[in-house]
Amino acid sequence: MAGAPLSLDARPAPGDLTAREAADEIADLAARVARANEEYHALDAPVINDAEYDALKRRLADLEAAFPELAAPDSPTGRVGAAPAEGFGKITHAQRMMSLENAFSDEDVGDFVTRVRSFLGLGADAPLAFTAEPKIDGLSLSLRYESGRLVQAATRGDGAVGENVTANARTISDIPQILQGDVPAILEVRGEVYMSHADFGRLNAEGSGRVFANPRNAAAGSLRQIDAAVTASRPLKFFAYGWGELSEPLAQSQMQAVGRLAALGFRTNPLMRLCADAGAMIAVWAEIEQQRATLGYDIDGVVYKVDDLGYQARLGFRSTTPRWALAHKFPAETAWTRLDRIEIQVGRTGALSPVARLEPVTVGGVVVSNATLHNEDYIAGCDSAGNPIREGRDIREGDWVKVYRAGDVIPKIADVDLSRRPGDAQPYAFPTRCPECGSEAIREPGDSVRRCMGGLVCPAQAVEKLKHFVSRAAFDIEGLGAKQIEMFFADDTLPIREPADIFTLAGRDAANLPKLKNRDGFGERSVEKLFAAIEERRRIELKRLIFALGIRHVGEVAAATLARHFGTWQALVAAVDGAAQEPAFAAPDDKARKAALADSPNWAELTGIDGIGAVLVQSLVTTFRQPAERAGIDRLAAHLDIRPDDSPAAANTEISGKTLVFTGTLERMTRAEAKARAEAMGAKVAGSVSAKTDLVVAGPGAGSKAKKAADLGVAVIDEDEWLRIAGQ
Repeated sequence: MAGAPLSLDARPAPGDLTAREAADEIADLAARVARANEEYHALDAPVINDAEYDALKRRLADLEAAFPELAAPDSPTGRVGAAPAEGFGKITHAQRMMSLENAFSDEDVGDFVTRVRSFLGLGADAPLAFTAEPKIDGLSLSLRYESGRLVQAATRGDGAVGENVTANARTISDIPQILQGDVPAILEVRGEVYMSHADFGRLNAEGSGRVFANPRNAAAGSLRQIDAAVTASRPLKFFAYGWGELSEPLAQSQMQAVGRLAALGFRTNPLMRLCADAGAMIAVWAEIEQQRATLGYDIDGVVYKVDDLGYQARLGFRSTTPRWALAHKFPAETAWTRLDRIEIQVGRTGALSPVARLEPVTVGGVVVSNATLHNEDYIAGCDSAGNPIREGRDIREGDWVKVYRAGDVIPKIADVDLSRRPGDAQPYAFPTRCPECGSEAIREPGDSVRRCMGGLVCPAQAVEKLKHFVSRAAFDIEGLGAKQIEMFFADDTLPIREPADIFTLAGRDAANLPKLKNRDGFGERSVEKLFAAIEERRRIELKRLIFALGIRHVGEVAAATLARHFGTWQALVAAVDGAAQEPAFAAPDDKARKAALADSPNWAELTGIDGIGAVLVQSLVTTFRQPAERAGIDRLAAHLDIRPDDSPAAANTEISGKTLVFTGTLERMTRAEAKARAEAMGAKVAGSVSAKTDLVVAGPGAGSKAKKAADLGVAVIDEDEWLRIAGQ
């Protein structure tokens, strides 16, 4: 057995060591410092004092400085006091970090279980287990390990691209630097960074210059520090609950896989349970809710996941959420406060949205001073059909109102205390003209919202469209947020009045002498960073561009569906232009137009896309038909390198790029699973048969669609042939 290591005072100077001697000592010191870290942070049982710890770490740092080639990327010296970086780089997740579908009632949970069974074709008596675990209210983090070593840490970001916070993550004691045992060659661990209530209280009490509103904000702000030493000084913790890319499976079930993560050295939540049905899931939710106040950290619900990983793979994903998981949120916390006034905000589609300006009140640990009032019916105390809500109590300026945070996010008003209503309070008169441009505000039949008819002449709509354009799910241009958009819109020297103006900003600044760096809020470095961020976003994904245009009814899901179906910007524009040129749009009324459009092949292709309805297509086509809006879209596209859809449509299968229609009853695979499987193989799934359909899969009971396919000469196959193609 080797003897005890020399005392630090007796060790030779780094310059007197050979590389082999230095390597041996660095390995010894790194192990001792790492062990001391674990004893202090994880076990709360330090064995050496601070002076000894500092001496060990200083000696290790000196050796690494003398032999930089021997310094390991996960060295304990890199866990604290890393040199400040210029900013966070971007990391593209190998597998997208998805959001979760939310549930707010027991009925929602039952519906979720029913949908899963239906998708998988499981009868009511077939075994189907779910896991249930607390939903931590923190910051999502992805940790990538290669050969057992932590090489990369990234925030969730927009799900596809996150911020590189590797140096900061290394300072969190709950995050192992090296994994022991049987470790996959590639392992991406997903989890939540959070701060305990006790640590949050101490952090705010220290008076460091900033008072955080709640533990989540404190955790997020601490992780996203440019100087990793600041992160190291903050008491952050980490729970692991999932994974991303894997070189080999962790286990066959969710429960077993999370247990495997625990065996590898990660903290996992001890309240995780296995449930046999919806009743058991709801019981665990109730049990965890009762413990919520005593856990010592914030949670905002319970997450359910299908336990069988084979079932998870079959269920797959929607555009932003997995089909196999659900977040069951806790009831919103409430508080009473005074409604000072009601203001009207005009959105990008011209919608007049009422907002309650409140006397600030704390709801669920967050100070709330504004709340949505939905629309004029909600203020009046009724629904769109005239039926009473809140027992018909209307909302007036000066009222005392009950405020809650929907899903613990959006503040809303639940009720009014009539006993405290001022005697001079008057019913609120909803405006019939736009408060921004004075144009008439019309409420169309069947619409719950009143809209400004000003269009492009309404500055509020223009500004809101630009804010939407640079939002996170759209172009997400760093340094160009809502505040900067308002500034540029009002500026007459370097104005941004439409999206294309963003991409000419640098050229205009250069042509008119550098203007930006000479105004408030911008210096030379910040201007350079802004121009670089804009330049980076010239190359944009098709689905982001479609969503960014801010077309009414075209949200993230619809944008992704259109991008997946058409693949390229040129194909989408050709289809929309084809529909827009139909003479039917000159029809005298909606009924005549719909009848004429029913025979349009371009209209049929658009409305035949699974998940895309006639209302959305009407909005899309109408937008492209407006000369001013179309010119603006064309000016924007000229500045961009629009990336084709990068979904599985590029997969190399025999149905890649083909359009399929499923009809009749499939007996060995549900229609929903067949659709998901086809899309995963690169096919497009339509809801109706047209001349552009490549293949119809017809089960028993196939009717008009199979007949139309035969009339058009479209190939029709049965379920056996489909299962062969699908590899089943």
